[in-house]
Amino acid sequence: MTNPTPRLDPAQNRGLRELYAGARQLASHWTTLADRLGDGDGPVALRAGAAAARELLDELAGLTAARGLHGSPAAQGVGARVAGLRNAVTDRTFERNQALRFAVLDMGHLTTLQAYLAVLAGGREDEELAEWHGRWERKLKRLETAVRKAAIAEGHYPDSAIAPLDDGTLGRAGHGVANAAGTLGEWFDRSLAERRGGGG
Repeated sequence: MTNPTPRLDPAQNRGLRELYAGARQLASHWTTLADRLGDGDGPVALRAGAAAARELLDELAGLTAARGLHGSPAAQGVGARVAGLRNAVTDRTFERNQALRFAVLDMGHLTTLQAYLAVLAGGREDEELAEWHGRWERKLKRLETAVRKAAIAEGHYPDSAIAPLDDGTLGRAGHGVANAAGTLGEWFDRSLAERRGGGG
């Protein structure tokens, strides 16, 4: 079978499609998460990150099209579906601080992926693409740092940090299930520790 993207290594092809999906997922997820969190440094940082991800996707489309690779609708569709699942289901079980801390991982994934892709492009002597990946890695790293700082700062407000992210009916129900599971797990661990201590 003929290689449809001869200007790209197969590892680049896979990594770039992953970048399309990851950036699309972050843009959608962080926008919804920022709206749920309301005001403060966290939502501001999330909105800046979401805007950057959309800008990244716009630039990426031209770069990869010139190399025979396209990331829409399939690759970006995967990212949109993952974001939809997180927005509709997973995040509803989280406390505010948990949701913000997990969001940091989204950007950490993209910064690591950009660094990896820069090395791959350099190995192919594609200096244009290598420079682009490096520039975006640095930009995303700054945005990642801003969200991480906001997540850490939630520790100054412990009551609101453990409030349900979604205060609607489904959100409260999901948070209640997660809280009950955590309480049960804590009881089990304590009981087992006490039994072990008593037998020693």
